[in-house]
Amino acid sequence: MAWQDRFSLTGKTALITGASSGIGTAIAEVFAEAGADIAGHGRDAGRLEQLGARVTAAGRRFVPVTGDLADTGETEQIAARALEALGRVDILVNSAGIALTGPVVDYDIADWQRTIAVNLTAPFVLARALLPGMMARKQGKIINISSQTGVIALQDHAAYASSKGGLNALTKSLMTEAAPHNVQVNAICPTVVLTEMGKQLWSAPEKKDPFIARTPLGRFGEPVEIADMALYLASPASDLVNGAVMMIEGGYASV
Repeated sequence: MAWQDRFSLTGKTALITGASSGIGTAIAEVFAEAGADIAGHGRDAGRLEQLGARVTAAGRRFVPVTGDLADTGETEQIAARALEALGRVDILVNSAGIALTGPVVDYDIADWQRTIAVNLTAPFVLARALLPGMMARKQGKIINISSQTGVIALQDHAAYASSKGGLNALTKSLMTEAAPHNVQVNAICPTVVLTEMGKQLWSAPEKKDPFIARTPLGRFGEPVEIADMALYLASPASDLVNGAVMMIEGGYASV
């Protein structure tokens, strides 16, 4: 198999949550360029329509899917609609996430519950719905977009860090069940990525400057850099990679 084929997604189908913005949008675009048909989930129907136009311009199918990932019933319906529209889901990318930050002593329990629901429970529910088909076909990929904060501590990120640390643990546990059926489950842990959410949370110099100074590479990430790693994990090139928690954070966790 030529190297181009090892990184190709031709003939594959993917459900990508959070596809209407940021990292999810970049992953959908890169996957479509690599040959995959896309079911793109998001909260912004207008942005999904724009993404769909770009995916179809690349010659691939696009199915928009909306629903609140904080609601387990709606999350189950997201999986069902993707399966109905695409016929099967070969690749699940859990990219949707929320970051409601603040000190624990003042933190609203409703924000904690919603953070865990969207960032951790929804990936579990989607995996539960889609793994049986992947296992039966003896082929599939689940990619969880986690965070370096699931591995190292950041101030005022208790809820977010807990959800991402849990997602890393879920990744490894799912792997033990999926690997015997030739299904790969991995997580990506990015640094701050310059999405709209990343810019909003990290634009203040008093937050941004010390963080960048602490990062050996000296910068934040771009959405396409995360999408390129997701492409590797979605493609045949990564078939031996399973249960990995892959850091992509400019060396922050190494010093």
